[in-house]
Amino acid sequence: MRNKTMRPLLQLQALTTRASLSCSIFVGGKSLRLDANRAHSDNFRVRRIWTSTPLCMGRRSSKIAGRKEAQDAKKAKLYSRIGKEVVSAVKKGGPNVTSNSVLAAVLEKVKELDVPKDIVERNIKRASEKGQEAYIEKVYEVYGYGGVSMVLEVSTDKVHRSVAKIREVIRDYGGKMADSGSVMFKFRRVRVVNIKVTNADKDQLLDIALDAGAEDVIEPPTYEDDTEEDRSERYYKIVGSSENYSSILSKLREEGIDFEPDNGSELLPNTTVEVDDEAMDLNKELMSKLLELDDVDAVYTDQK
Repeated sequence: MRNKTMRPLLQLQALTTRASLSCSIFVGGKSLRLDANRAHSDNFRVRRIWTSTPLCMGRRSSKIAGRKEAQDAKKAKLYSRIGKEVVSAVKKGGPNVTSNSVLAAVLEKVKELDVPKDIVERNIKRASEKGQEAYIEKVYEVYGYGGVSMVLEVSTDKVHRSVAKIREVIRDYGGKMADSGSVMFKFRRVRVVNIKVTNADKDQLLDIALDAGAEDVIEPPTYEDDTEEDRSERYYKIVGSSENYSSILSKLREEGIDFEPDNGSELLPNTTVEVDDEAMDLNKELMSKLLELDDVDAVYTDQK
């Protein structure tokens, strides 16, 4: 936990921009309940998604280590999610791909996402173990600091366990569970391809997107204190749909451009919310802690 005296001060300041947002703050062992005003900004179009643990601000060496840690966490989340899908598919229709169309579809995704074969084999075996239940997919909506909204995608074989852990993290790190539908309308579901800025330029990606019928190419955000190394670690996003996604990947392969596919789909915010540095750091910490939970597959936000 962070410094016990600093967190309440940061939470108090960040919470002044939210409406009807209640959270617990612990001071001297006592729990205080606060309500503050929530403000939304619809003036910004830059989109950002957290599908892996957000990087923390810090020294150069910490940033480098953080990038590797974030990439490892992203890969681990992908493998975990695919494993759950394999288990659920086998539980529903058995391990025979010929007769199990759901499993066949998952294996096609495995091929597309370049998931190791042993991940699949291990989870097919796991599905037959006594006591292993099928995974249930859930979506939870959350209010963060400064009017920021979040959407959690969850796959769990124990719903009560997962929601209890999620609520605990949200309570401890100053968020608030939102009613179903109160946040989701701010996002849209798309297919996304991520391309490192050092692997292609925007004009090249625009040509590929146009040829493949993609919807958009999103540039990564830039900040005043960025180093050249910071900028080189950012990603373009080609936004498409299920219908043209394979075509986008094929054209990138033809051009010899390295890319990272999505996990099946992503949520993009329709507009973004700009917050101050303190609220941004608190939201990053909340998202990071949520992503540490095994049942949480992805966290999306409209924070700029």
